[in-house]
Formats: sequence, structure tokens, C-alpha cells
Amino acid sequence: MKLSLEACEVLDAIDRKGSFAAAAAALYRVPSTITYTVQKLEEDLGLIIYRREGRRSILTPAGKVLLEQGRELLKAAQSIVETAKQVDSGWESHINIALDTIYDIDALYKVVEEFYKLKTGVEVNITEEVLAGSWEAIVEHRADLVIGAPHPEINTQGIKFEQIGVANWQFVVGKNHPLREYHLPLSEEDTKPFHSIIIRDSSKKSPAMTHRIFEKQTVLRVASMEQKISAQVRGLGIGFLPTHRIINQLKTGELVALPITKDAALTPLFIGWRINNKGRAIRWFIDKFRQCNQ
Repeated sequence: MKLSLEACEVLDAIDRKGSFAAAAAALYRVPSTITYTVQKLEEDLGLIIYRREGRRSILTPAGKVLLEQGRELLKAAQSIVETAKQVDSGWESHINIALDTIYDIDALYKVVEEFYKLKTGVEVNITEEVLAGSWEAIVEHRADLVIGAPHPEINTQGIKFEQIGVANWQFVVGKNHPLREYHLPLSEEDTKPFHSIIIRDSSKKSPAMTHRIFEKQTVLRVASMEQKISAQVRGLGIGFLPTHRIINQLKTGELVALPITKDAALTPLFIGWRINNKGRAIRWFIDKFRQCNQ
């Protein structure tokens, strides 16, 4: 074939890294090798993949087609390797876990520790997502398993999910926050002058989900639960936080729980996976979280 997987990998690296030199570094090759690969591909296919604009190399329309379809070839090749390894050993080469930011990563680490004792050789990759972004990771095959996600508000065809826990919330402020001097319980009017700390939904395509936003209140948006906790400890704003994530801060007094007239409802937490994913590793993780929930 005139189009090799190696050439597809080079085009992908150039696009992701932004330059021939950066692609060479990422692929552990010298820049001249990257340039030669592209020139050879253009010669073999009889078309122009990149055109020069000043010092920049810009993909032509034909080049964009090669890049996009080449990525599909790379995915297909990886899938073939994955399937072969799974058939040979019964274990996947890797498992991708999307952890919703509300979930305590230490709880996941305990499960991973048990998994490592099996000595399967399976690589575990963990990413952090928020709200709808957790389910989007499953839908778009970025993750094999999602942990701690809210109830899905998407089309769940082909996806199975089960509840593994519940998060209860407390309205908390930093130890020196002015609201500590207010008459309790706090009203919505009391909270309006202060910033509300909100975690930004990580979804790119799905409709964003939001929870516990106070009306007519300025907002400070952050990317994770860890950032939200830190912001509230510093007194940058107010909001509800899940009790299981702030036990230490409540004990030390860095955060103080205050009664409020508008309490937050309990939040069920779920795990989810694609029904057609029969990998041995993912089944082990699902069974383990089921046991933890019993």
C-alpha cells in the first residue's frame, strides 16, 4: 500500500503537536525523517498534503482527508491489536476510567491497588470529568468505565449504568468568611452578595448539566472539585460541597458548615459502561464496585 500506518501516525503527530519539529520530538525521530515521510507520501499519492504559507505548513483539503481517514485507520489497527491480545490472554492491554470529579479518587486507588495484585499487566488510565462530560467520555469511547457520575441525561442506548453510592451536600464557607456572622439559618438574600463557586461541566458536545446554582449571583467557575474546595477554603466564594470530600477541612476548621434555608438534595452516584464491552478487566472493576456497594 502507498499509504502506511507510519505515514498516518506522522500526519497525526504533526496536527496534534502543531509543527514538524514538535512531531519529530513526540515520535522520537529527527525532523528530516518527518519531512521525508511527508514528501514521499505526496510523491507516492501524486497530491499535495501541505502548502507553505510563510514559515507555516498548512494542510490542503486533500491533506485533511488523509489526516481524518488516517486516524480511523490508526484506531482500527489499535483495535485489531487489542482484540488479538484480549483473545490471547483474556485481559485487555489497557482500561480507560473516567472519574467524575465528585468521586473520591482515594476510593478508586484502593480498588486499583487490589487490581494490581492480580499482576495482569493491564495498563490503567484515569481521567477526570465533570457531570455530562463523564457520560460523553463513554459515548465517544474515550473511556471504558465511568465512576461516580450523576444520573445520565443522555440517550443511554448501548450503555448500562448502576448506582454505587449517594453524595450528600453541605453549604460551607471559609473559616473567616463574613457569612459566619449572619443570623442562621441563612437565606438566599444573605448569599446573594457573594460569589458562587461552580464546577464547569467538562462535556464538549452534550448539553451541560448544572447543579446548585444560586439565582442572581455572580459565579466563579472552576474545573474540578479539588479547585472548588480550595477556592472556598480561601473565601473566594460559597457553595455546597459533598460531605465525603471535605471531612478533613471540616475537622481542621478550614471550612465551616452553615445551615441554610435552601438545602441541596442527595445526589445518586453511578458507574456506567458500554454493554458490548466484554473485557475481563472492565468486568473485574464493575464487580468490585458492586461489592463495595453491598
